[in-house]
Amino acid sequence: MLDTHRLRLLKEFAERGTIAATATALGYTPSAVSQQLAALEREAGVTLLDRTARAAELTDAGRRLAGHAEQILARIEEAEADLAAPEPAGLVTIAAFPTAAVAFAPALTRSVRSHPGLKLSLRQSQHGEGLRQVRTGEVDIALVDDWVGRLAADASPVLRFYPLMRDPLVLVVPRRHPVADPSVPVDLAWLRGEAWLAGPAGEPSRQAVDRLLAKVGGAAPVPWEFEGLGTILSLVARGIGIAALPRLALAAGERRVAVRSLPDQTLARDVFAVARASSVNRPSVAAILAAVHTAAAALRAPA
Repeated sequence: MLDTHRLRLLKEFAERGTIAATATALGYTPSAVSQQLAALEREAGVTLLDRTARAAELTDAGRRLAGHAEQILARIEEAEADLAAPEPAGLVTIAAFPTAAVAFAPALTRSVRSHPGLKLSLRQSQHGEGLRQVRTGEVDIALVDDWVGRLAADASPVLRFYPLMRDPLVLVVPRRHPVADPSVPVDLAWLRGEAWLAGPAGEPSRQAVDRLLAKVGGAAPVPWEFEGLGTILSLVARGIGIAALPRLALAAGERRVAVRSLPDQTLARDVFAVARASSVNRPSVAAILAAVHTAAAALRAPA
């Protein structure tokens, strides 16, 4: 009989591609992972990995079994959901990109308080990590953002996507800046020479800022790059410069800035909650998903 724990290891290896990465993700030594996969080969009676001195990769049989493993583990999770107590209970783990973690945390906390048996673990994830973590079972729910509009269409069928909000790019300036006055038009060409603050090159939010400035004939090089939208917002509040940020970044409640809509409303990201289709009927996961939708409705309201 195939061991479900070893099937999970095989599925994880198929996702990550190396023994070392699989071991790091699951908290094992590479030797332990290799031994468990070798034991799974003996159980299956076929070679699952082609091993060399420096690497290992799945055989055709290994790829087929990894696909079966994903389905088997999903069915087990569905069975657990079906047998779960109707009252939400147990631990739900969420991965969220940083601004979503800050914005959604209050509503999630209120939901946990209303269900005494429910426990919550909210962790921040980097771009792209949350989706992988929910698929591999490291987390139950991921809050993810999509700047290009293809994330849900390209996703695995084992995942369920829940649209939460459209998060537009907005102009953020210090309170004493001339454009802080709502009667002053937002003229990006006039603002092109300002000290713009942005994330590192290649980040999705930075790419949106680059597109914004390119539409007005380009801009002087960004004088400072900072990791984290919260850091940029704090610097704008101190009068260091101006920025174009996703509106959700303002959910932390920074009052020392003025926010103006941009002429180009197409620069925005979509925010989704993502869960495995096999887990959404678990009362605990369903309760947290409901809290996420409630929070999103509040965040969509005009500031």
